[in-house]
Amino acid sequence: VGAFIAADGKTGAVVEVNCETDFVAKNDDFMAFARNVAETVANSNPEDIAALSDVAMANGSGAVEEVRKALVMKLGENITIRRFERYETTTGNLSSYLHGSKIGVLLNFTGGDDELGRDISMHIAASKPKSVDASGVNPEEIETERRIAIEKAREGGKPEAMLEKIAEGTVNKFLREVTLMGQVFVKAEDGKQTIEQLLKSRGASVTAFQMFVVGEGIEKKVEDYAAEVAATIAAAQG
Repeated sequence: VGAFIAADGKTGAVVEVNCETDFVAKNDDFMAFARNVAETVANSNPEDIAALSDVAMANGSGAVEEVRKALVMKLGENITIRRFERYETTTGNLSSYLHGSKIGVLLNFTGGDDELGRDISMHIAASKPKSVDASGVNPEEIETERRIAIEKAREGGKPEAMLEKIAEGTVNKFLREVTLMGQVFVKAEDGKQTIEQLLKSRGASVTAFQMFVVGEGIEKKVEDYAAEVAATIAAAQG
């Protein structure tokens, strides 16, 4: 993962670039390529990966696709740019954090200072929230938590009149765990201060964040594809 924030803190990008081995992932040329691609995305604002391929690299080394192919030849492994996210702000600030080369965070926030932005970005990398607040959580996930809570309570012999209240408590706990605002700040001195409380104490707020974990979702896609193939074969045999 590579990240870049412009000197004025108003534009930035995070990218995921994939290779085949950890050996290449730690290579200086590979990591520099990821950083340069992030800077290129921030500067040029391409529509998608295809459009990015033809853009000139920010460091002047050639078009992104040309540089990628040259790096493939040099390192002997396939290298692909999988995804990117770009933020631009006029009233807020941007921050980024890389945990090694496999987790990257881009944060858009207002108020506070650079240290706060970095602390929040580090927290996101460590705690991996799904969204800023409850409004960003998939309603289906919330409903699943509610349904499971009711089923467990019913199996445990709880009165029907209490089931909804029990489910509400379970859902609220789930939302505290998966939303940035509800999570306890990883550096909280009292072990209790939430991100929401931290931001309020500093007169700050979070507009958005993007976290990339290298390879995230790829395994699931493979499993889904395998299941699809199996289903197709079963249907043909039936």
